[in-house]
Amino acid sequence: MPKRVVVTGGAGFLGSHLCERLLARGDEVICLDNFLTGSPENVAHLMGERRFRLLECDVTGFVHVPGEVDLVLHLASAASPADYLDHPIETLRVGSEGTSHMLGLAREKGARFLLASTSEVYGDPLEHPQRETYWGNVNPVGPRSVYDEAKRFAESLTTAYRTTHGLDTAIVRIFNTYGPRMRPNDGRAIPTFIRQALTGQPITVTGDGTQTRSICYVDDTVTGILALAGSVHSGPVNIGNPVEMTMLELAGTIRELTGSASPIQHIDRPADDPAVRRPDTTLAGELLGWHARVDPGTGLRRTIGWFRRELGRPSAAA
Repeated sequence: MPKRVVVTGGAGFLGSHLCERLLARGDEVICLDNFLTGSPENVAHLMGERRFRLLECDVTGFVHVPGEVDLVLHLASAASPADYLDHPIETLRVGSEGTSHMLGLAREKGARFLLASTSEVYGDPLEHPQRETYWGNVNPVGPRSVYDEAKRFAESLTTAYRTTHGLDTAIVRIFNTYGPRMRPNDGRAIPTFIRQALTGQPITVTGDGTQTRSICYVDDTVTGILALAGSVHSGPVNIGNPVEMTMLELAGTIRELTGSASPIQHIDRPADDPAVRRPDTTLAGELLGWHARVDPGTGLRRTIGWFRRELGRPSAAA
């Protein structure tokens, strides 16, 4: 049966793909975004759909959604280090006040609430791969703490609403999602490497490049989020692709797939940058029947194709 769904951060990279998938399955979508890091361009192709509504809204302030709501998907947050380092207080507020307001909305409407959390709650992990039972290794006063601790607080608040008010909640921990609609200058590794490779700039790898990440194509991430949202499980549940690679390997793969002659240039590694990252997705498989299906080569080719088109547009270059 079609649902009425509120998506916060719905004009962002991941949120726009979620809105698209919800509409495709017949749901009505109310997309909330303050456009701090998202853009109306990401959902412009949905604006003609009568079941889609875009509202400019900061969820750290008053939020009112008239009518019934079946599901609240709370994705609002700066997600790249460049963004949350530029907007530290806004990042902390959306994780705390914003989460509180959206939990209140879900409680008012009797809706299921899903928090989009992150693998960053594990910090620089001492357990590898990371299971949902791992508590993490986070520096609470480091530069990355504004994002890490905002998400950890959001998880705690979501859990408190579940145990105190009986609210139907779920927590998904997302690992390094990538794909079309990422901003070329958002500061994350994949869009940075692709932009540099396509424009002939040096591909800047931090440190010696031996730190690892596990990258998950956006279609797989969306499928995992909606599988958890449609279940009875509260989580937290890891959603990510367990194929692990070093940053140097990722840079080399992107250089090869783009046919670029860009040299690899090593730059300083940021403070508290995690040394390893790989999800244990056993729980997602057991509870949701979910597994990542798009291999990194396929996903990167699709993403590079989108970036080629995007970088050719005057608005993107500006």
